[in-house]
Amino acid sequence: MLPAAVLVLIVAAAAALFAGSYTFAMANPTPHSVPLAVVGTRHDPALVAEMEQAAGTAFELHRSNYDEALQAVEEQRVFGVLDLRGDVFRLDVASASGASVAQLLEQVGQKAGASLGMAIVVTDLKPLQRGDPRGLALFYVTLAAIVIGFVGAIQLSVHAKALKPAERIGFTIAYSLLGGFAIIAVVDWLLGAVRFPVVEAWLILALTMFTSGMVFTMFNTLLGRWAMVPTWGLMVLLGNPSSGGAVSWPLLPSPLGLIGAWLPPGASVNAMHTAVYFGGYQHVFPFLVLGAWALASCVVFWIWRDRHPGGRREA
Repeated sequence: MLPAAVLVLIVAAAAALFAGSYTFAMANPTPHSVPLAVVGTRHDPALVAEMEQAAGTAFELHRSNYDEALQAVEEQRVFGVLDLRGDVFRLDVASASGASVAQLLEQVGQKAGASLGMAIVVTDLKPLQRGDPRGLALFYVTLAAIVIGFVGAIQLSVHAKALKPAERIGFTIAYSLLGGFAIIAVVDWLLGAVRFPVVEAWLILALTMFTSGMVFTMFNTLLGRWAMVPTWGLMVLLGNPSSGGAVSWPLLPSPLGLIGAWLPPGASVNAMHTAVYFGGYQHVFPFLVLGAWALASCVVFWIWRDRHPGGRREA
């Protein structure tokens, strides 16, 4: 009776936290210091000040020439370029970097221009693919990899208890590789929603699934049957809302915007966005994050493998 009563309380708390975490992160996105490149100086202070007032925040300005600004967009160091060199001012946005931020920049740019009597032309340098007009497909793809990654580990712990430690890691690698390939096949080849760079995206999703699976395995080793609680909390309650997939990091509440890139869901979203939309400018940081979580989980599991509830015992 006691375990059942405890589960009732845990499930109720999980429901409240699940709804609360996603509502807190996504229901009312508010800009926080959006990086913006500025080229030229004509009417610069007045226009930028008007845009900041319309956005309700101060922009993080990067002054450069236009070629350097475009490079910064490709490297995802800025979310747009305000070009003030001609008679008609231009605002270049990059929906692929964050559709919500691009929409915000377009709105405040046009509002500021109308307020000052200036003509502003908005151009999307990195439009989203036709099958993903709101930029959410990659968030759903990585969410699937995260959830199925630890669900697969749960199923191994329930239905394949007799696996030895090395076998458990091996089968986690196996379902991660097959699962990543299956996601690519359905989303790209069957539905045509997103065109992936197949090999790179496959490996990112496989690494994401493996990391998620090994995180559960680590907690299962340390906490036994209660492993789902910290896994769900880390990956779903905290990791997914702060990943930047549904709402870009500059629009998230400040604490979530800071920690999101250091958690597996955020690292996976970051790597997938770059692979799909910014080919040739992939960053090593998200792979280091995923690799560090996977390695740490494997090391903890291996050191305390005798505490894992499964495994064949030697004679």
